[in-house]
Amino acid sequence: MTSATSHYVTLKGRELHYQAWGSKGAPLVILWHGFARNSWDFAPLGEALAPHYYAVAPDTLGRGLSQWSPAPEQEYTVPFYAQQALELANLLGAETLRWVGTSMGGLIGMMAAAYTLKGRVSKLVLNDVGPEIAPEAVQRILSYAGNPPSFASISELEAYFRTIYAPFGIASDAGWRRLVETSYRRLPDGRVTPHYDPQIAGILAKQGTGGGDAWPLYDKIETPTLLLRGAVSDLLLPRVAQAMTERGPKARLVEIPGIGHAPALDTPEQIALIAQFLR
Repeated sequence: MTSATSHYVTLKGRELHYQAWGSKGAPLVILWHGFARNSWDFAPLGEALAPHYYAVAPDTLGRGLSQWSPAPEQEYTVPFYAQQALELANLLGAETLRWVGTSMGGLIGMMAAAYTLKGRVSKLVLNDVGPEIAPEAVQRILSYAGNPPSFASISELEAYFRTIYAPFGIASDAGWRRLVETSYRRLPDGRVTPHYDPQIAGILAKQGTGGGDAWPLYDKIETPTLLLRGAVSDLLLPRVAQAMTERGPKARLVEIPGIGHAPALDTPEQIALIAQFLR
């Protein structure tokens, strides 16, 4: 197992934390997590990629160990995150890079490949996300992310995570334990709660789901693209996934059986699928 190194950088005037696996100077892979998650989600994949790549997983602004924004309405947005991704790539000295993005991380990757890092993203993996997402799934996410509960104990928080994140398909107790131990913060009263700024949900609610407005963005992508879809995902609908294979970069679609939104990318089969594509 390859241990991650921890780093803090200032991007667009805000401090971001990222974890990295492998040797700096090896080909760069950006691993970007989903809406209310953090960089630890990519520990199994980062460790697997370390022998061949420099795998970098940021905590998005407002999540994990990164700074919370003092200007949430302007900065808790995909365009702002994509600008931070540009600064990160430049800081790391990467002329080209590969990108693996889960859910929101995939939307950031789409914007990077189409605009901010156009011509520099050599491979793009979109994990259960596309240019059109189901409003009902967004409302489901907002139902738990918008007002994160607090608990007296870590065990109670783990039970909660096992419920709301059941669609991830995490198969082992060790996987769930890693998730909870890397996803909490303790409040002044001693209770524990998910580790992100609750304002991220308020901004998403105000912005809406975006409907199909991101299709023009997707159509500008020229990067070879792998699209992973949880076979029972409520966010990336089958018709949208199929359309993504027929337009824009004409993504290669692979469905992960028995998984919803979004595959955890923590099984040997899922990791091998991504590693093969990145090569």
